[in-house]
Amino acid sequence: MTPNIPGLAGHKGLRGEILVELKRAQPLTAKELGERFAVSANAVRRHLKELEAEGLLSYSREKRGAGAPTFTFRLSEAGEQLFPTRYGQALTDVLAYVAESDGREAVQALFTERFRGHAERLHAELVDASLEQKLEAIVDFLSQQGFMAAWTLEGDQLRLAEHNCAMRDVAEQFPEICQAEAEFLRDVLQSEIQRDAYIPDGCNACEYSIGLQGPRGDNRTPEDGTRGP
Repeated sequence: MTPNIPGLAGHKGLRGEILVELKRAQPLTAKELGERFAVSANAVRRHLKELEAEGLLSYSREKRGAGAPTFTFRLSEAGEQLFPTRYGQALTDVLAYVAESDGREAVQALFTERFRGHAERLHAELVDASLEQKLEAIVDFLSQQGFMAAWTLEGDQLRLAEHNCAMRDVAEQFPEICQAEAEFLRDVLQSEIQRDAYIPDGCNACEYSIGLQGPRGDNRTPEDGTRGP
């Protein structure tokens, strides 16, 4: 099911799902997309052609393995803009003014205070919650903010991914917000957090690995699987 993303309102069904999947894991071939949706590559190519005609996709030829080069698809700039961003240039301009007037420390303080308020609310809601319940609450919060969040347990490694950066313009100029976010995750989950992938560096997602043993000794392990919209 396609997530409830306002920018995708005109792209229902498989077309919307293709856009979301490319956002999560681009670049992908028609065959790879077909396998993910259990349809033929030809059925996917029809939608890819229509999305390309709308200017939402771009493609290139890539050499994968020993076979002939294949076409891979990714979102164009217009396609990326279908996914939510918050505040954008207006907030960046305000933060630039704060940094010039009061220093970068003041910018860091703003972000820290913003996340502290969210953390306090979640702490109140998650008293005695399991790690799984905390993760579900964080995924719900981040997804409401436009970050397309999900968590997975792969073997003994717990991971949290944000497939869309709703504040990318801000993060590229003020990485302090990303530092504050990591501290927010540590605070709410009471676990060690390590960022392994970063959208401003060109990755498809911001990904965190999370220690299953929290600093408070909480070693309750969530069920295997994937959670998120």
